[in-house]
Amino acid sequence: MDVTEQATRARTASQRLSRATRAEKDGALHAMADALANAETAVLEANAADVAQAEAAGTSAALVDRLRLTSDRVAAMGTGLRDLAGLPDPVGDVVRGWTNPNGVQVRQVRVPFGVVGIIYEARPNVTADAAGICLKSGNAVLLRGSSSAAGSNGAVAEALQAGLAGAGLPVDAVQLVPGPRSVTDQLMAARGLVDVLIPRGGAGLIDHVVRHSHVPVIETGVGNCHLVVDATADPTMALEILLNAKTQRPSVCNAVETLLVHVDAAARFLPDALTCLAAAGVTVHGDARTAAFGDVVPSTEADYKTEYLSLDLAVAVVDDLDAALDHIRRYGTGHSETIVTESQRAAARFTAEVDAAAVLVNASSRFVDGAEFGFGAEIGISTQKLHARGPMGLAEMTSTRYVVTGSGQTRR
Repeated sequence: MDVTEQATRARTASQRLSRATRAEKDGALHAMADALANAETAVLEANAADVAQAEAAGTSAALVDRLRLTSDRVAAMGTGLRDLAGLPDPVGDVVRGWTNPNGVQVRQVRVPFGVVGIIYEARPNVTADAAGICLKSGNAVLLRGSSSAAGSNGAVAEALQAGLAGAGLPVDAVQLVPGPRSVTDQLMAARGLVDVLIPRGGAGLIDHVVRHSHVPVIETGVGNCHLVVDATADPTMALEILLNAKTQRPSVCNAVETLLVHVDAAARFLPDALTCLAAAGVTVHGDARTAAFGDVVPSTEADYKTEYLSLDLAVAVVDDLDAALDHIRRYGTGHSETIVTESQRAAARFTAEVDAAAVLVNASSRFVDGAEFGFGAEIGISTQKLHARGPMGLAEMTSTRYVVTGSGQTRR
């Protein structure tokens, strides 16, 4: 089956989903979660083969971590589907409405996109998350995963389709798009059959899709995320936030990659911070002023441009908040930026001037996540400014239409 045929079948399935009731969609989500739980052994066996192949190919530890599934991660995928069933259905929500003086009623109403294509790397949990979010928001989905996770994605998708069939909704609502790399180009060319594409992965994948797709794209950007320790920061709080943001799960896009320390806070913060980072296995790439407080690898400009996705951290001492903001403007990717400060003025300035999808004050960047925001599973974190920005949940997977209702009025 080629991409055109799959997209055509997805279009037909989307027409059925557009009129599905909340009860039907929620029932299907629970059925998909049940089927995934029943298929756990098959999913883990397929994933073990994918992981072994990736390790034999010399894949980085960060990417292998994204690829790897465990019983807990499979269970979390099912929990995410069930959580989605508990959330309000966005389809049909009235965004705004009014009645004109002539009695004509105008309402802006949320509606599904139709067919959504997801192009993603490594992480097989995206297969379940994307399928669930698209189903709940009334969309059919075409899932184009990477070859490194082909077995895992296939096993997950097979379970999800079994759940859909059992719930009486079309299995073509969730389809895996297999095949060589050229298939990705075919998906990007399927304008008119696919309504929107969402790339999830590294900078190379995202850039390729944004530059070459004929289908509209929602861009999920890379996360070169910064943490600024301001002059007034509580050093204990700053250290706890830093360690959580860097080490809790370093292979994800909301992990901090660069630490910027105000010169007035450096002496009371950096000695302990460098010691604790070393104890946690973090390699610090620091400038000369950072090196005065402990052992570091001398940093280069490339370090400040890098989304490590590993236990590496770029560190610089900055003269003031102006310098920190300038650094973020130069190297940031518009994902998530954090300041630790006791100054309301500094916090207000930081939140006003930083150009990012999420700005945090005295909290870990690891909170920039659909589940943590209460959205349920997320489709990704958008770093663009049109349509959606930040974690994309159910509402972000809809468009709107205007419904105009009259009683025979005509325009003069």
